[in-house]
Amino acid sequence: MSDAFELVTRSDWIVLGGAALLLGLLIVSFRSRSYVFCQYLKTMTGIALRPADVRRAFKAGGREGVREMFLDRIIREDLKGGPVAIPDR
Repeated sequence: MSDAFELVTRSDWIVLGGAALLLGLLIVSFRSRSYVFCQYLKTMTGIALRPADVRRAFKAGGREGVREMFLDRIIREDLKGGPVAIPDR
């Protein structure tokens, strides 16, 4: 059984290196999700969030926690503009 896990040939090391590279990319991908989300949100809505706030909201409430924080920020931004004038018909 131990012969199956020996790293003897060059191809064994290449496969191990490829697996380590993919694991590294996966870790970087998961770590950068909140940063990319904040960039996207700023571009699409003009609302700036900090990645640390997004991570904290996700840890506390999952997707729903992030959604609630986002909706709260949208409502606050909307209220800054004051009441919207509704034209008479």
